[in-house]
Amino acid sequence: MARSPLPPGPAFAGLVLAFTVVMTGTTMPTPMYALYQRELGFSPLVQTVIFALYPVGVLAALLVAGRWSDTIGRRPLLLAGLASALLSSLVFLVAGPVWVLLVGRFLSGISAGTFAGAATAAVIEAAPEAWRSRAAAVATAANIGGLGVGPLLAGLAVEYLPAPLHLAFAVHAVAVIGAAVLVFLAPETVDVQPGARLRRQTLAVPAEVRAVFVSAATAGFAGFAVLGLFTAISPRILSDILGVPNHAVAGLVAFLMLGSSALAQLGLRRLPTDRALAAGCALLIVGILLVGYSVAASSFPALAAGAVIAGVGQGLSFSKGLAAVNARVDPQSRAGVTSSYFAVVYVALALPVVGLGAASQAWGLVAAGVVFAIAVAVLAAAALTALLLLQRRAVSAPA
Repeated sequence: MARSPLPPGPAFAGLVLAFTVVMTGTTMPTPMYALYQRELGFSPLVQTVIFALYPVGVLAALLVAGRWSDTIGRRPLLLAGLASALLSSLVFLVAGPVWVLLVGRFLSGISAGTFAGAATAAVIEAAPEAWRSRAAAVATAANIGGLGVGPLLAGLAVEYLPAPLHLAFAVHAVAVIGAAVLVFLAPETVDVQPGARLRRQTLAVPAEVRAVFVSAATAGFAGFAVLGLFTAISPRILSDILGVPNHAVAGLVAFLMLGSSALAQLGLRRLPTDRALAAGCALLIVGILLVGYSVAASSFPALAAGAVIAGVGQGLSFSKGLAAVNARVDPQSRAGVTSSYFAVVYVALALPVVGLGAASQAWGLVAAGVVFAIAVAVLAAAALTALLLLQRRAVSAPA
């Protein structure tokens, strides 16, 4: 590990804070979409397309630069991710036409995709000895916690502070600059090899792990589709169906889902992988059906309960799905399989929500929301069935 101007404890804390700041920025637009739609007059479909540019940016960054920090060091990738986050906030500060919003969301995705992998590794590697056993959990908390805090803080700013479409991004831009200083002062935790070649991430799923991969990735797909619903569409559900136009409440509902996911990943991380994955699928089914009921019955309590239950299910299905796949794959193939898993779940963050936006424009938000909820529940049920069959075969197989 290279020497740092900061002692190990403050350097570790600085990296955690920088991680949280970047991820907070990626979800800040959630309570603002309704305002943008009202001011710019675009359709519900366009709103979901604007949202979908974020996972497209994440996926592009993961596939191109996902392993670069192993070659050129953590700090260059972290600073590149911070630069993208700063550009995204500055773009949103001057946002007017729809194409500017599209650029801002794509840059936000690039920042998350560039930053997340390198930051997770850097936090774990820079942890002082006393924190070493908890460093992975701290990195997860910074990642998912930042995602949850973003809509909560932005919702409060939009509802109760001046300049609702600008103040949050101005504050975030300043925070990103501060985070860049902390990253610059933190140690480089990789011994960079001169002359090493940069390679793009490859997608691969070996035959011996495909059955588990398909079932786990299906569960992850369902979970991220629900995540997309809460970060892109839930403000419309609140205002158009439940009659709750308060932007702070919209941010709170998204926070309930993301916060529950974070707590589940941290608090339940010691549960056996296969059982926890199956439980995650079951909770996803219950949670998304509650969301569907809330849309049909205009029930805020059902929406809030669905957010919490689906959040726990999403957290378990995502983290334990990845763990189940990694436990069965050769270490030499792990990077490609992990990239494939992330590709599936980030596609789920984009495509189903765009479909929901198109369906709501054609059928109305109530009908589209109920159909979406049923479709995701069926998908999660299919994943649960496949997982239980795989577990039964493993138990009955001869030793």
